[in-house]
Amino acid sequence: MKTKLDRVIPDATVARLAVYLRVLGDMATTGSETVSSEDLAVAAGVNSAKLRKDLSYIGSNGTRGVGYEVRRLVHQIEYTLGLTHRHAVALVGVGNLGHALAGYPGFSTRGFPLCALFDVDPDLVGIHINGILVEHIDRIRDVCSQHGVTIGVIATPGASAQKVCDQLVASGVRSILNFAPVVLQVPDEVEVRKVDLAVEMQILSFHVARRHGENEGPDSAVHGAGVLNGHTAVVPR
Repeated sequence: MKTKLDRVIPDATVARLAVYLRVLGDMATTGSETVSSEDLAVAAGVNSAKLRKDLSYIGSNGTRGVGYEVRRLVHQIEYTLGLTHRHAVALVGVGNLGHALAGYPGFSTRGFPLCALFDVDPDLVGIHINGILVEHIDRIRDVCSQHGVTIGVIATPGASAQKVCDQLVASGVRSILNFAPVVLQVPDEVEVRKVDLAVEMQILSFHVARRHGENEGPDSAVHGAGVLNGHTAVVPR
């Protein structure tokens, strides 16, 4: 991402800016007018040096002895993240996960109103979820064009995700959040963010194992193993 000064902002910084924005929004609702880099860093779960570097990308350096003006910083981050204009969101796939996403109030409150739902299940097509009609996926191009959809969310089975993605791209959608367990092929101008909950669990498992000293090498799990009737037998240490 680039600012109006064409300074490239690293993806990791962009992700943290979104966290800072959430924290600052909470502070603003409680009436806080200023915040120090140390307090903001603690609330966001980062160190203050990293926070100051992140904010320097958007031209915000704070005031010595005062810190950052909360509302001004909120506006700067919103501008950088492209949140100063409306984004319309379409969700494809309203099974268990999709239904939960459709009911999540955080989308609209943070500037991402859900305006279209799609599925192929005849038991779902034609019903309303939170006031939004579930359309058949064959209507993706027409409905997305009608609502000016800018972000598409895919929560379909993997086998149908690419076809759905192609339909979203053909309708003019250039940003896609993908929950399907596949890697989508898209043109260069289309941005895709993949959310794989199983991968996230595996990463957490790694950290848990490392914390408990279990990651001692690929053979540690079968240390002292023997073979019994053609099967690996793990011998206690």
